[in-house]
Amino acid sequence: MASLARLGSLAQRSPRCIRSFATSGALRAEVQAVPTPVTVVAQKKPVGGFRGGIVGFLFGFSLASSLAAYHLLEEYQRASAALQASVDELKISTEKVSSHVRRIEAVEKDLQALNNSSASKEDISKVRAEVKKLYDGLHVEFLDLRSYVWGIQQDLHKLSKKDSTTVRV
Repeated sequence: MASLARLGSLAQRSPRCIRSFATSGALRAEVQAVPTPVTVVAQKKPVGGFRGGIVGFLFGFSLASSLAAYHLLEEYQRASAALQASVDELKISTEKVSSHVRRIEAVEKDLQALNNSSASKEDISKVRAEVKKLYDGLHVEFLDLRSYVWGIQQDLHKLSKKDSTTVRV
């Protein structure tokens, strides 16, 4: 124990005074003759809180910006696809409306042609009046013809009675 205490006090005095565990003097001389290579380890500077905060902020900001840009691009693509679909539907609807308008124009053209070729109420009333006059005129002629035929029948009867009385006598 006393040797350990002495060792501790020697270690405190100088680092070279430490007794090595080699037992022979030659080994001790050899160990003392070979200088230990001293490697200088570059001490890393600790990243300061301020510098680490800026780097962390920039990393987080760039990550958040890239995710936001990605989602914005996705949203833009969805909106663009929806707009394209709306434009296609509008095109189809416009074509349907155009075909309906063409059909309506054709019907209006046919209606105008029929309207130009059809008779008006005044024309119909004039034609009706003329037909009534013709019908009345034909009726009068029919009655005249009937009376004429009746007259001929009467004359025939009279003649046939005369002939039959003269032939019988």
